[in-house]
Amino acid sequence: MKRKISLNTMKKSFSWILTVLVLIFTFLGCTRLEESPSEVNLAPGVYTDLAELSLGVTGIYASLRNASQWSTFYVNGWSGDDLTTHKASNKADFREHDQRAITNENSRVQDNWRNIYGMVFNANTVLQNIEGVTFPGQEEEQNRLLGEIYFLRGAMFFHLARVHGRIALPTTPEINFELGLSSQVEVYEQIESDFLQAASLLPDLYPGVQPGAPRPNKGSARGMLARLYLDWAGFPLNDASKYSDAANMAKMVIDNADAHGFGLVDNLEDLWSIDTRFSKEGVWTIAYCDPCGTRNGKYARLGFPSDLQGWGETFAEIRYFEDFPEGARKEATYRTDVDWQNFSDQVTPVFKKITGPASEDDQFIGVHFTSRNDLYLRYAEVLLIYAEASARAGTAAADAWEALNMIRRRAAGLPFATAVPSEVDQMILDANGEFIVHPDGLTYVDVTSGDLAELTFTERKWELAGEWIRWNDLVRMERVEEALGNRNPQVTPDNVNGGIIAVQNAIIGSLGTDNYFAPIPVREIDLLPNLGN
Repeated sequence: MKRKISLNTMKKSFSWILTVLVLIFTFLGCTRLEESPSEVNLAPGVYTDLAELSLGVTGIYASLRNASQWSTFYVNGWSGDDLTTHKASNKADFREHDQRAITNENSRVQDNWRNIYGMVFNANTVLQNIEGVTFPGQEEEQNRLLGEIYFLRGAMFFHLARVHGRIALPTTPEINFELGLSSQVEVYEQIESDFLQAASLLPDLYPGVQPGAPRPNKGSARGMLARLYLDWAGFPLNDASKYSDAANMAKMVIDNADAHGFGLVDNLEDLWSIDTRFSKEGVWTIAYCDPCGTRNGKYARLGFPSDLQGWGETFAEIRYFEDFPEGARKEATYRTDVDWQNFSDQVTPVFKKITGPASEDDQFIGVHFTSRNDLYLRYAEVLLIYAEASARAGTAAADAWEALNMIRRRAAGLPFATAVPSEVDQMILDANGEFIVHPDGLTYVDVTSGDLAELTFTERKWELAGEWIRWNDLVRMERVEEALGNRNPQVTPDNVNGGIIAVQNAIIGSLGTDNYFAPIPVREIDLLPNLGN
């Protein structure tokens, strides 16, 4: 007797097959790297030795580098007022963010979603394989590896939450066909839980690695928690109690900076150079090595127009550049040596943070892949989180002002650890530490009064420009319309048509809170319909 199969059953079976195929291809796609296959594939079943656990961890790093080497990983950053992309060519997915008109078919958003959940799936598999297993005499290393798993899963959930707000939170490798979006509170609580677990397991300093925490340490987890709490205090939850948590967590990182190997570098430009890409300023660094097969494809030519053999993907907004305070930081942020106003491709400034310094042009003009690292979280940001969160919590003391002033001094080209009293007006230090009058009559002094929170928020604008995170600041403070409502250049001439040049990619979407987060990719909703609820 033949058994009848209902249409509903067929649909469920077809959906199950599609989902399994998606997970398989997601997993395979995320672990494809020019590395030894033995360093990528996860060992099946319960782990029997520490080597298998280590293999699982390195596999997730391989997936991370495979995803983060492309601009797609940071596509949400083009929503900010600091970044723009080409007004034509093949940059449509970036322009959707640039113009605040993101569709649910945006292929960059889709790829980012699948890459991240591939890593989450890998992390969940490792955690399941090690559950209840202890390797006697190797507990320290086992805890360190476990701490990394929680850190990486929390980082990926957080990365995606900053794009979409509410996301799905799978914490086991089993497929859940009823999986839907968690509430915003649940999302933040899960991220918090992962980072707290990581902080409890990771060492103060990960042994045998380069500076900048390419393998995270306890301070890396706390730094990410400080960033999380700052977001939590803002839109959409606006839980002001989290400002205290952000300040406390950032303070723990600052107080233990030496133990974690963290600090500010003297020369800001060193952060974007190949030779000094491993830096103590990295609180968490995603590391690459082009000759080793782990290459980074976001920098070099992607920041140049075709005039300079570039691909015109990551440009700087003109108005932001015009408003940027003059001084050492502006010179370290932008390529002011190039004649961008006379580019024939697109008239936009060039980020030194993307192209690298002029001294490396012979190596990297016209080059796609490099060994440049991603400073995913910098110590400078931790200092600024502490200053702003302390102020908004009403607990700011002298050390919060000092955290801000350290960033301001370096921005002015001064020794960041040397105070510049307010009575020393319009003066700077020379190479011998003597005060001299600045030839431009600019004022470089420490700030000790005023609205510390707003001073720090503005300082973040300049310090973190071009690092794909300005948008998140605008969202948490609900200042998208204020920042993007008028991006029109004020002084840059149009050398072709006369007058002032027009903004390259005008806003066409809503600047309201209803448009702060990117839609869930429609292809994911087709597979798991509850994601659409």
